[in-house]
Amino acid sequence: MSVFIIAELGINHNGDINIAKELINIAKRNGCDAVKFQKRTIDVVYTKEMLDHYRESPWGTTQRAQKEGLEFGKKQYDEIDRYCKEIGIEWFASAWDIASLEFLRQYNLKYNKIASTMLTHMEFVEAVAAEGKKTFIATGMSTLEDIDRVVDVFKKKKCPFVLMHCVSVYPAADDELNLSCIKTLKDRYKCEVGYSGHETGILASVLAVTMGAVAIERHITVNRTMYGSDQAASLEEHGLHYVVRDIRRLPMLLGDGKKVFGEKERKVANKLRYWRPAEDAE
Repeated sequence: MSVFIIAELGINHNGDINIAKELINIAKRNGCDAVKFQKRTIDVVYTKEMLDHYRESPWGTTQRAQKEGLEFGKKQYDEIDRYCKEIGIEWFASAWDIASLEFLRQYNLKYNKIASTMLTHMEFVEAVAAEGKKTFIATGMSTLEDIDRVVDVFKKKKCPFVLMHCVSVYPAADDELNLSCIKTLKDRYKCEVGYSGHETGILASVLAVTMGAVAIERHITVNRTMYGSDQAASLEEHGLHYVVRDIRRLPMLLGDGKKVFGEKERKVANKLRYWRPAEDAE
């Protein structure tokens, strides 16, 4: 059992490259396989009316100021690319528009991600599948029919993919997680399925692996009290440590299912059983 663990940095860096590096370091030292960011072209993803609305943030008093304050550009991504190569961890990003997808191509990344937000944007889905990279496809905010269309595109283009069961609530409550949907997706699409979690705890992410998830993605943060809409649904370092530790322990804990009466148990049996089976008495 080899589970691919993604630390979702998203926009939890708050537009600060030093915080981004700190998050990358957290992911690396706790055994994650990759870190993931989010990339947007602000004027494509959001309307002018929305961007002009009032919003108080560390960067100003409009939605535009907040969105632009959170967004990394080429200078920052060049440094992210350099730094991840230096410390030895993969990175990639979920593009929220075709221009951002094209921007990311310059880094020759191994993986793509389709965020739940983009699942029904079929022109974008076609563009991602055309790249032929292994793609993690989040399935939040969608119906099975929505997923059908995306899977059909990826299969036709022979692009490898992992469906990520996801509930797009931040944070999601226990009774919303519906981990049994992992099996539903596996049975329906006959493909690899992972889990992108937005809950506050660690148990669901570990249980998802026992239900067949081949990839786990969790948002991480330096401190859950920091500014940002995703911080409350993120893991701090100690939480990430336990998630990765327990997922890596699972193969040993689950074993191979064969009933074994081993030497250690035989020694205990010899001490505790006051009778001996007939075959041992001969």
